[in-house]
Amino acid sequence: MLIDEHGHSVTFSAMVRQAQRVAAGLHDLGVRAGDTVSWQLPTRIDTVLLSLALARLGVTQNPIIPVYRSREVAAMVRQCRAAWLITVGEFRGFAHGAMARDIAASYDIRALVLAGELPVGDPAELGPPPGSGAEIRWIYTTSGTTSAPKGVCHSDGSLIAGGLGVADALAVSGEDVATIFFPFAHIGGPDMLIAGLAVGMPIVVSEVFEPAAAMALLRKYGVTVSGGGPSFYTMYLEQQIRSGPEPVAPALRCLAGGGAPMPPRVYHEVVASMGIPVLHGYGMTECPMITQGRPGDSVEQLTSTVGRPVLGCEVAVRADDGQRLGPEAEGQVWVRGPMLVHHYLVDGDIVVPHDEDGWFYTGDVGYLRPDGHVVLVGREKDLIIRKGESISPMEIEDVLGQHPAVQGVAVIGLPDDNRGERICAVLELVPGREAPSVAELREHCRAAGLAPFKSPEQVEIVDSMPTTPTMKIRKHQLRNRFDTQPRAGAPAPQKTGAGN
Repeated sequence: MLIDEHGHSVTFSAMVRQAQRVAAGLHDLGVRAGDTVSWQLPTRIDTVLLSLALARLGVTQNPIIPVYRSREVAAMVRQCRAAWLITVGEFRGFAHGAMARDIAASYDIRALVLAGELPVGDPAELGPPPGSGAEIRWIYTTSGTTSAPKGVCHSDGSLIAGGLGVADALAVSGEDVATIFFPFAHIGGPDMLIAGLAVGMPIVVSEVFEPAAAMALLRKYGVTVSGGGPSFYTMYLEQQIRSGPEPVAPALRCLAGGGAPMPPRVYHEVVASMGIPVLHGYGMTECPMITQGRPGDSVEQLTSTVGRPVLGCEVAVRADDGQRLGPEAEGQVWVRGPMLVHHYLVDGDIVVPHDEDGWFYTGDVGYLRPDGHVVLVGREKDLIIRKGESISPMEIEDVLGQHPAVQGVAVIGLPDDNRGERICAVLELVPGREAPSVAELREHCRAAGLAPFKSPEQVEIVDSMPTTPTMKIRKHQLRNRFDTQPRAGAPAPQKTGAGN
């Protein structure tokens, strides 16, 4: 069963029947098997129905999280060569419908702006479901080390494998109740839906995460498994502290998630205040769940590792020369399994990221322990992971470099307990120009069409950038230099000029 924050619900069997009707309605509008359909929708029951309907038609889906704006959405539509862009008229004060129509006109595609009920038709007019489950049916977009997004191509089968891995690792059953309080357009949305379908577990969805309202939903529906990542853990913890000794969610047996490193302090505070463990894991768009902390793991395992590989997933650690390393030896983290990305879509070209044996390099550095748990120690790729979203520094640098006061720019991620990482812009100024404020740079990014979560949260000024002999900026030196802010609960610094 799916339940939303307004009390609407639909059983899984009714959901399948309704999705068939929506598929027929979309077919009547001209959506066909083989089309690529981009959609940008809030986390609602209707969004799940639409996604299932598109799957029934044999469409390739390109889910886009609602916080993205025109710059990113246009790039994604262009990257996956979408034929359709589906969205709502307005959400949280932003005119998604107007944006979609502008993008559709620019790229000669069709925009469908939903207003009220989904289109429906007669399922009897549909042919048999196309495909075997192995075809590419999902294109997620993620930031790479370049400014342009790349398409991460999955099949129905790879998403199903990921969802089954989640269900097995968390040991959920039909007696549990879970939540999707994050964007369903994130790959974790279908993952959790599939886990629920696999075991008959009800799922509560909400289009906006507001901590106090979320706690009310946990109590009302007896939610047993919730979370999403460290920022969610922290907000749940704050609600419990505010409520006093009475459990804020009496049925909750664990928090679970991933997307960013979890400080051990957060685990211990959740246990102390809420009396439940945090089962933290490790995944990415290319492989939605790689490892997961499990019920029954020790406190040391849950605070020092990211868990063991989920069902069907293999993890190996290699040296730079490709040699496989043994336990406790630090090196590159590689993964293999049925939930792995099939290929990338980059500027219209197919790029296969696996080696000849099906292994994929994650870009992370870590080691395997003798007990099978994985420890991550760093990242080789130049990416910022903020609240579970991968952000390309180059994309932000391209925008900030157009500001009239900026002569040189480096965007780095600095550790942050609440966000995982916060975005820091290090600037060289044009001689004679005053340093722009954080607010000014955020407005500059907004005007350029960047999503709000990609805007700088901290600004530092330097006389010159540290560089290599080939003039590459030594970002690790900048990270070491400016990682001086207090951690737990500290707001992101809103300052300029502290770098001199």
